[in-house]
Amino acid sequence: MKANIGMIDKWLRIVVGVVLIALALFGVIGWWGYIGIVPLATALFNFCPAYRLIGINSIGSGKGKSDGSSN
Repeated sequence: MKANIGMIDKWLRIVVGVVLIALALFGVIGWWGYIGIVPLATALFNFCPAYRLIGINSIGSGKGKSDGSSN
C-alpha cells in the first residue's frame, strides 16, 4: 500500500470521523454515524482504496520540499 493521502486530507478525515462517531455515541444521529470509522482508518494508514481505484493522490508533487523554495 503506497500512501495516497496528504496532510490536509488526513486531518479532514480525522475530524470528520471523530465528529461522526461522537454524534452517534451521543445519540444525535443514528447508528450510521459509526461509518466515521472508515475515514479514521484511512487517515491512520495514509491510504484510501477508493483513491487508488479512481487514480487520485492528494499527497501532491511538493512532498519533501520543506525549505519553502520553489525551485
